[in-house]
Amino acid sequence: MKVAFTTKTGETIDLHFGMAEDFKVWEIGPDAASYIETVAVRDHDDDEEDKIAARAEILKDCAIVYTMQIGGPAAAKLVARKIHPMKTNTEVPVSEIVDKLQEVLKGNPPPWLRKALHKESAGSFLDE
Repeated sequence: MKVAFTTKTGETIDLHFGMAEDFKVWEIGPDAASYIETVAVRDHDDDEEDKIAARAEILKDCAIVYTMQIGGPAAAKLVARKIHPMKTNTEVPVSEIVDKLQEVLKGNPPPWLRKALHKESAGSFLDE
């Protein structure tokens, strides 16, 4: 499954969702995980709705977005697109989250994560 992270360096989740200029996207499965791309946020007016919609659009292929903070309207837009927002509230290493997700995927994922997995299209690690 594809998972996006808000990070300045690619190493630590350290940005608010609305402040991220781009997102680091990983493909994560139970036995393998790798960084696949950086998706940039396109420029929009100062209209908050446009900014949120633009972020949700570029993340449409992701099942989960990990961020330090996210506001209610942004979280709701992601959920409406079947993207699960996850707040860390503090800086957390990306590698720690990747490892935890892999462990959960090897076992019996909770219902919300099983739903996220169903969002994935053919070709992910889980379909091999």
